[in-house]
Amino acid sequence: MTLILHAHPLASFCWKVLIGLYEAGTPFEARLLDLADDAARAAHLERWPVGKMPLLIDEARDEVVPETSVILEYLDKHYPGAELFAGDVLEVRLWDRFFDLYIHQPMQKIVTDRLRGEADRDPFGVAEARQQLQVAYGMVEARMGARRWACGEAFTLADCAALPALFYAGIVEPWGERAALEAYFTRLLARESVARVISEARPFFQYFPYVEAMPARLREG
Repeated sequence: MTLILHAHPLASFCWKVLIGLYEAGTPFEARLLDLADDAARAAHLERWPVGKMPLLIDEARDEVVPETSVILEYLDKHYPGAELFAGDVLEVRLWDRFFDLYIHQPMQKIVTDRLRGEADRDPFGVAEARQQLQVAYGMVEARMGARRWACGEAFTLADCAALPALFYAGIVEPWGERAALEAYFTRLLARESVARVISEARPFFQYFPYVEAMPARLREG
């Protein structure tokens, strides 16, 4: 197998790359990465000392490719199969960054804080993250009133980034009565590539720190 993706089905940033791979129909081998396993973690740090996932290994080209946006751009260049950079490329990259930085990262702040011991928690940082999410939700609501996908009529890299960010963020900090955002999220859920990623993750949802807040439509399909 030429392409190997080290990832975990529950990990939100891994979803972003998996959606892109499924959109393109690109053959690859998924290798489950359990960072709680000492041996697996040590092997992963040898491949990429930063220790983040997902990580793409291209055996044919002898390349190690980290970072979700870079992975998807690398795949678009060397293994094209989906038009994830269609239209205004700068706009696509902007909204990819928007979902990663202003929705995905604040969501992870909230989730990570719940995993900490009481003495190590950061209520001020969590409150800031929740406020940032509400600002970002408002921007998505204003944008999506006139668009099918994040950057127009084509499903792009930005939408690959949007789904995992919105999926988990909406659980930890609901977006409330924002009809355009809700309609966009519903369209994302109906996408075949997205449905496949979520289906693969469902056996692991029990380990999500906010599983008790996960709506039935997400938890059960």
